[in-house]
Amino acid sequence: QVQLGESGGGLVQAGGSLRVSCAASGRTLSNYAVSWFRQAPGKEREFVAGLAGNGYSTYYTDSVKGRFTTFRDNAQNTVYLQMNSLKPEDTAVYYCAARLGPYTVYRSSSDTSYWGKGTLVTVSS
Repeated sequence: QVQLGESGGGLVQAGGSLRVSCAASGRTLSNYAVSWFRQAPGKEREFVAGLAGNGYSTYYTDSVKGRFTTFRDNAQNTVYLQMNSLKPEDTAVYYCAARLGPYTVYRSSSDTSYWGKGTLVTVSS
């Protein structure tokens, strides 16, 4: 069983940066693919970025390419989502989700096994 906990959300002005963390307990994340999803008010949850278990394969949705980066720190058993050049439309609750697997980036929420409770990111204009 893997327990995930997000942190690092907050209020930031448009154009600013924020790093959210996904810390794991119970198991090491080193063999798990971790994906980031977000849900804005009144909208469906959507895939944002993902990292395969091998730590090398990544995938980003078009709206965040070039602005967001996800990476892992195995020593901290944590995966990060670095968000730069933030826009008001990035405002959402951000969730991390994990599934055991070395090579695949999971872009569908139904393909993931473990979820955190989310952290709110608010970008003001």
